Amino acid sequence: MKVVALYGTESGNAEMIAEDIAGAISESAVQVEDMSEFDPDDLDPGALYLVICSSHGDGELPSGAQPFFDRLQAQRPDLTCLRYAMFGLGDRAYLDTYSQGSEHIDRLLTELGAVRVGEYGRHDASGFDDSSELGIAWAESVIAEVAAVV
Repeated sequence: MKVVALYGTESGNAEMIAEDIAGAISESAVQVEDMSEFDPDDLDPGALYLVICSSHGDGELPSGAQPFFDRLQAQRPDLTCLRYAMFGLGDRAYLDTYSQGSEHIDRLLTELGAVRVGEYGRHDASGFDDSSELGIAWAESVIAEVAAVV
């Protein structure tokens, strides 16, 4: 199974998690892609996308996710054959906007027909959990769930 870790980041945390996931997943090679450079035309319906996205400001998309989001919104491709899983980063101290950056991407992907698989993963910057450890466990769980269905 082709797995792509697609990240959107402001300060580099989502990128670090994507790279750590790629380094830890031994069942398949994980391709790491930056949303700031990734073209929606390159979305492969045969791949599983692990979307890792932080939040910025008052729950907005991080600057690294905005270009992908804007292109996706402008092109509005039919994504009914696309599978993705979502991992959001945020700080629960900001209850009203916690992890909202990822939710913007999630809503748009769903609106375009993509199917979210697995549990919605989240990391709370106010907590004590290691973001990469949570991300790796989430990714392994999602990949195992998808592999069991295939």
